[in-house]
Amino acid sequence: MTLPELPELHLADWRPTKDTLHLYCQIVGKVRLATAPPRNHWWNAPLYVDVRGLTTRRLHHNGTTFQIDFDFVDHSLLVRTHDGRVRSFDLAEGVPVADFDGRLHAALSELGVDVEIKEHPFGVPMTTPFPEDREHAAWDRAAIESYGRILDWTDGVFEEFSGWFSGKTSPVHLFWHSLDLAVTRFSGRPAPPIAADAVTQEAYSQELISFGFWAGDDNSPDAAYYSYTSPEPDGLRDQPLPVGEWIAFGSGSLALLPYDAVRTARDPRGSLLAFLQGAYETGARLAGWDASTFESKWCPTPSQLHELQTNAADDFGRPVVA
Repeated sequence: MTLPELPELHLADWRPTKDTLHLYCQIVGKVRLATAPPRNHWWNAPLYVDVRGLTTRRLHHNGTTFQIDFDFVDHSLLVRTHDGRVRSFDLAEGVPVADFDGRLHAALSELGVDVEIKEHPFGVPMTTPFPEDREHAAWDRAAIESYGRILDWTDGVFEEFSGWFSGKTSPVHLFWHSLDLAVTRFSGRPAPPIAADAVTQEAYSQELISFGFWAGDDNSPDAAYYSYTSPEPDGLRDQPLPVGEWIAFGSGSLALLPYDAVRTARDPRGSLLAFLQGAYETGARLAGWDASTFESKWCPTPSQLHELQTNAADDFGRPVVA
């Protein structure tokens, strides 16, 4: 069976909807954060891709198991409990953030699982408190459906890539801070302490190589895949990649591959896997990871990985990385 082509997704075409969804996700994510036990690297905070959109997965409060789902098929928000109770409301006509916030808390209250959250956006340009934000209310159904399709496809590729690694690795999850779908590998060694806020200190308390997809923002004007190594080893940005490019980002470097380049590639899945593997190999080698000990039995052989990267490099018209 031939899968449908990956859809286009340009930030300029859906920026109002993207910003609205981002704020919705922050509200729902804060409910998850308030009801889930703490985990390392804030793994208790993210959302997850599911068959119809995004979900908190199971949460527990006041003796009740519940979850909150964004349904990108029927364009609605649902709260469901283990005993069959459901509350939902429509998103398709555009709901101001203030109304979304109020309706969600009303639904949670009716189900006996409401919690207080910090009613302010976190780490985004938008600063209006959620209960006062009537500016952000866009909902482009076609764009939401395209975004959901891309998340579903990307989640599948990230899961495949994750299976190649036998060390400590995060789930594939969506951080509502920056609205990026991410998966992270760890060396098992602690990282030097950094001068940063408590959230960032916990996130980067161990050596890691992270990979992700974001839909674009003021810093990255279109959808793209990325990878970075932290702490960043010397010379990282000088190393060749089979596909993608190194760019300066903040105080470090970021491997970046535009989503549109993946979408239009001869083999999108192979191109993305080659990018992820290339960024991982480069970061792990320069950072002194013993990468051979982290290969799972599901990891392709060295010759298969070389073929994957060779094919991707050829597709992008660049020299093969030795």
